[in-house]
Amino acid sequence: MNHDNATGPGRLPLLLLAAAAAACLLVSPPAARAHHAFAAEFDAKQPIDLKGKITKARWVNPHSWLYFDVTGPDGTVTNWGVEFGAPNSLSNKGLKKSDLKVGDEVHVRGYRSKNGQPFGYSVFVTLADGRTIQTGGAQDAPTAATAETARQ
Repeated sequence: MNHDNATGPGRLPLLLLAAAAAACLLVSPPAARAHHAFAAEFDAKQPIDLKGKITKARWVNPHSWLYFDVTGPDGTVTNWGVEFGAPNSLSNKGLKKSDLKVGDEVHVRGYRSKNGQPFGYSVFVTLADGRTIQTGGAQDAPTAATAETARQ
């Protein structure tokens, strides 16, 4: 038997299986193929409105992250991390990594993580220079208008 023959009768079931798998991928909903969704990690019913000093910025795909120290009313400092959109999306909106300098004050509005830890999803960030930039871009996240209303 020649194992190099790619057209033999034994190949038909493999070809049918591959075609079926490809068809399933094409007809599955986009959310099933996405790496995660807003609703899987964040709570749209828990808006956050935080001010603090930047400690670190991670400009990475698929999501950038900003970490900043928030001082509570009792003086306790908590380091928060918030997810931003992809670096390319942020750049298109006018935000560069160099705008996120360690020690600068920031104001973040968005939503808290479902796990209750000091993490969240940023919808807007206001920088020390006064610019406010939309930072979130998840398709299933509450709209920017919803975040602005929740803030007020």
